[in-house]
Amino acid sequence: MELRVSDLAVARGGVPVLEGLSFAVQAGEALILRGPNGVGKTTLLRTVAGLQPALSGSMSMPAEVMAYAGHADGIKAVLSVRENLEFWASVFGTDRVGAALDAFELAPLADRPAGALSAGQKRRLGLARMVVTGRPVWVMDEPTVSLDVEAVGMFAGAVRAHLADGGLALMATHIDLGLAEARVLDVGPYRAKAPMLDDFDGAFL
Repeated sequence: MELRVSDLAVARGGVPVLEGLSFAVQAGEALILRGPNGVGKTTLLRTVAGLQPALSGSMSMPAEVMAYAGHADGIKAVLSVRENLEFWASVFGTDRVGAALDAFELAPLADRPAGALSAGQKRRLGLARMVVTGRPVWVMDEPTVSLDVEAVGMFAGAVRAHLADGGLALMATHIDLGLAEARVLDVGPYRAKAPMLDDFDGAFL
């Protein structure tokens, strides 16, 4: 299994932000995207995950094999921790609720309403959803925001277990994920060049 991105160009709000981007991630590997704020890391992840179209280029894997975790935790406040995971298990047709609870040490909180969790606990629940999906490609944007050192360790352990099971992970972050073995790609050099305009006023037409 390999996620291969070739000569990809992506846009935010119709404006190109990254172009000429190529990389490959093999089964058992994690790739971390880095770059300055606003460079287009989130846009790139959303494009790879199939949430928006690319301007050009190609990707080797369909969105159906990917699970995406963005800035939102993707939980329902009125449901318990277990009920949230059971909901996602029903969506993806898996029976991995127990594994997700264990991976992020959520079993003691299983019956607590998600709305009553701390910010860090909510993030752990949101990330546990990735385990539930059973999908081989994890695409994650700033996954460890709100997590303390112990919880970052849980996250790293979950990613390593996923990789050991033949999965792969693509992540964007400015924060240490506790995955020293992960490869890093700086997307800054792939920032799209501003178009040259002979008529300055034409840029606003």
